[in-house]
Amino acid sequence: MDTDKILGLFREITTAVLIEIGLVFAVATAIVVSSQRVLPWLAEHLHGKQRLFALAMVPTIRVIVFIIAFLWVVPLVIEPSMQNMVAILGAAGLAIGFALKDYVSSLIAGIVAVYELPYRPGDWIEVEGTYGEVKHIGMRAIEIVTPDDTVVFVPHLKLWSTLIFNANNGGPSLMCVVDFYLHPEHDANRVKHLLEDVALTSPYVQLAKPILVIAKEEPWGTHYRLKAYPIDPRQQFQFMTDLTARGKDCLRALPVRFAQLSPEHAVQTGPY
Repeated sequence: MDTDKILGLFREITTAVLIEIGLVFAVATAIVVSSQRVLPWLAEHLHGKQRLFALAMVPTIRVIVFIIAFLWVVPLVIEPSMQNMVAILGAAGLAIGFALKDYVSSLIAGIVAVYELPYRPGDWIEVEGTYGEVKHIGMRAIEIVTPDDTVVFVPHLKLWSTLIFNANNGGPSLMCVVDFYLHPEHDANRVKHLLEDVALTSPYVQLAKPILVIAKEEPWGTHYRLKAYPIDPRQQFQFMTDLTARGKDCLRALPVRFAQLSPEHAVQTGPY
């Protein structure tokens, strides 16, 4: 009796149905694969927000295609009655909930991420101490590449319980901060203007964004933080290196003495 009830949930699988299911999966796979190839290629020929928008369309298209394919195939296999759908989906949900709790949680978080957009392809994010550029957003995890060219896979599950730091948040602007530690005996205003000029004359600087020099007096000397924006977020490390190298040369030419920090004093003591 129970077997008859279970078999009654399913429709008769004919050759035509199998062909239709195969075609649906083939078309869905072709669309997803094409989007993963064409959109990143297109993004490389775009700049600014257009590039980030094209990259962000990759996971969105994949989610939409999979949902449409699922909704198309299910009525071909299961008799589309309310009782049957509730029974099948209830049993499937219960089994998945127990067997693949974390996996399903990551999938759900991935769907949430598509709409809340805590990160997008092209964003520079930090998750639990790992910093890098988001290269790919999958259904279960995101793929980020660190400055050392290391690929790190972070499950969407982290979205529920971990702080995610997004440096550019879908935009072309990303602040870079360069630190200088100086002996307290110097002209602070002269140093401030010199560091501003160092940033203004960098070939990587984005002039439309503000340049800030923040100074804080410490027991061992004066801590300067030079804050500015590169033209492209991918230039952040070249930009910081340029500011550091030319900043040190210009400070030595004043001349200014650099502070000697012990390891315990090298830790930042305040959010500024």
